[in-house]
Amino acid sequence: MDTAPAASTPQRRLHRVEAAAEALGVKRSTAYEEIRLGRLRTVRIGRRRLVPTEYIDAYVELLKNEAAQAGN
Repeated sequence: MDTAPAASTPQRRLHRVEAAAEALGVKRSTAYEEIRLGRLRTVRIGRRRLVPTEYIDAYVELLKNEAAQAGN
């Protein structure tokens, strides 16, 4: 019996804007608008604009904080 640990596939850490929008459940145009407003942060690699996983998480936290403040 083989007891060696199974190789795991590394998780993607940088996402195209379209993939980030899909993960957030919003349209591509909404994601680009939030980027333009500075609410969803990105990084650039060459000409590509990418969204790190932690920036997606930070954007979700921003939305949660705004919802909590609106409920007060």
